[in-house]
Amino acid sequence: MDATPQKKQTEPAFRKEKGWRHLFAAARYSVQGLGRLWQEAAFRHEVLAFGVGLGLLLIVAAPFAHLLVFTVLMLLLFAVEALNTAIEELVDRISPEISSVGRHAKDLGSFAVFCLLMANGFFVLYSLVTTLFF
Repeated sequence: MDATPQKKQTEPAFRKEKGWRHLFAAARYSVQGLGRLWQEAAFRHEVLAFGVGLGLLLIVAAPFAHLLVFTVLMLLLFAVEALNTAIEELVDRISPEISSVGRHAKDLGSFAVFCLLMANGFFVLYSLVTTLFF
């Protein structure tokens, strides 16, 4: 008799797609993430701010490079907002009681979003001033 224990073959929770199916699955997950993010008021405000900022830059005829930089900064903000929301959801799920570690995680995520909000605001201000006065 063999004394070594037999390892059980465990099935993964889901089957990982390959090739084109992986691409479509990843796109589906991204759309689902966008749908979840849209439920956040902060994200909807950021989308509104993107529209207003883009509108202002177009009205003052800002250079195309400024429009491009602003768009990239906003996409970065959206990504960080998504990560911040993910952090908040995980903290709420794992640690429903109030804890300093959970609070710190949420505060740090919020600070990351704040930094990008400031970067976007400063860039729009810079673009408006340089386009209108220089």
